[in-house]
Amino acid sequence: MDIKKEFSEKALQDFDLIDRAVNNQDQQAYGSLMSRYKRPVYHMILKMIRNVDDAEDLTIEAFAKAFKNLSKFKKDYTFSTWLFRIATNNTIDFIRKKKLDTMSLDTSYTDEGGESVQINIPDDKLNPQEEAIKSQKVELMRYFVNKLPAKYQKLVRLRYFKEFSYEEIATELDAPLGTIKAQLHRARELMSDLVKDKKEHI
Repeated sequence: MDIKKEFSEKALQDFDLIDRAVNNQDQQAYGSLMSRYKRPVYHMILKMIRNVDDAEDLTIEAFAKAFKNLSKFKKDYTFSTWLFRIATNNTIDFIRKKKLDTMSLDTSYTDEGGESVQINIPDDKLNPQEEAIKSQKVELMRYFVNKLPAKYQKLVRLRYFKEFSYEEIATELDAPLGTIKAQLHRARELMSDLVKDKKEHI
């Protein structure tokens, strides 16, 4: 198959970044992929759950899951299609768990390449492969959390690993809700920077 005839220039650039990330462990390539798609993924998730803080959390989770499984990506379709599907299915897991009042799940999106991305509603129970992916995602999150300044580590562990709400974290740490949200936002930014910063991963 002549890949150049099948995909756009942007898609081909993504393929090159993926090859560099997987084959050479090029952290700058990971950072470039995140820079290209972080905003559209975030806005797509925000439309689904209508909560800024949770959308930011789920965006980071989507990239963590995608990067952990990047070696399994097949060039049968665009990276954006694959990433959007990971993000939507991960968000639906969140919606089911939290029983949120959200938009209809019978919705499809158009990715960066103009392709339709259908949201598939997963079963409540995880199969062995999904359990493995979940475990890998937790391991990756722990890796990044351990690189954060100490003052942010406890916040992130409460939010991601113990799944505390913002209100519960504020109560646990006896701190104003606004402060907790601001510090978690900063922690997410730092984790995002870690992905982009090659030196942090060498």
